[in-house]
Amino acid sequence: MTRIPTSDRDIIEQAIYLPMLLTVLNRDLIVVNTSSLKLKKPYLELIEETMKAIQKDLAAVKRYLYKNNIKVERLKSDDAFTMYMFVYKGYEEEHNYFNPRLRNRTEELLRYYLFERFKNIHIEKKA
Repeated sequence: MTRIPTSDRDIIEQAIYLPMLLTVLNRDLIVVNTSSLKLKKPYLELIEETMKAIQKDLAAVKRYLYKNNIKVERLKSDDAFTMYMFVYKGYEEEHNYFNPRLRNRTEELLRYYLFERFKNIHIEKKA
């Protein structure tokens, strides 16, 4: 049984997923830079702006964790699972995450940051 409320666990999970997103986008940046695309600049700008948005959100997550005395540490990883330790207000909890779930959730967040975060902006401009 976890002592961590759902709202705080969601923020803790952001501290896991957002750095993964940055790693993926850094690799993509290298791939686009070394590719034979004719017009690289728009792709590079899209990746860089997405990374800035993620970094901004990650900074907010880190501030929240610090203010609320919450720590997240990756303990170990194997082919199937990655184990994290959460220190929540003095209590330690270990949580296993299924690696395909980590990958799928990271992919969902990547879709959000690349496409869906702009949907609200377009709606507001039309109104």
